[in-house]
Amino acid sequence: MKPIVESDAISLNERDMGVLRVLEEEDLSTFSFEGMKRRIGSHPETLSRVLGRLEEQNIVERAQDGYRVTEAGREQLQIHPIETAGERLTLLKTMLPPGGSLQSVYSNLRGRWFGNLRWLGDSQGASEAVMKWVTDDGKVQLDAKFALNELTVEARLLHGRELASAVRATHQLLAHISRAYAQPNKRILLYEAFPTSSTPN
Repeated sequence: MKPIVESDAISLNERDMGVLRVLEEEDLSTFSFEGMKRRIGSHPETLSRVLGRLEEQNIVERAQDGYRVTEAGREQLQIHPIETAGERLTLLKTMLPPGGSLQSVYSNLRGRWFGNLRWLGDSQGASEAVMKWVTDDGKVQLDAKFALNELTVEARLLHGRELASAVRATHQLLAHISRAYAQPNKRILLYEAFPTSSTPN
């Protein structure tokens, strides 16, 4: 796959590239407006204009739960694990309860807010699924990686060493994951990640 910046068909500015860098670094398949806003520290109107340009270029498209990277966009993005925005720390690694439905848990947690965690997006590969949240202040990102019967939670410290905040958020996230496994057929009542407002999803 070739980098977007080498494509003659695409004309993007630095703000656009800031969003693209996150899509590349995080290998996001879908993402939310609110999560991306906090992840890159952007003003809502600025981000709305950026996403509008990316839609015009057929890199992203609106989805029911936010935005989705298009197939054409994924072909142009150069997906690579660049470490340009904060270090990653593994804060939790544990076995998952046997007999649980990962699909049900994923459905229960995907797109949800709880506490100071805001839904960022997700990525899915052949061997693992990753759900991502960012704190309300944009200082910590949490990645919950589900692979076979194992859960790993990584924290990305985006601004300074907010380790204490990352640890607290990890325990909060684990509590909701545990509840999802304990009640696989019930949708957890959490804050909606995409509340009705004039702000684009």
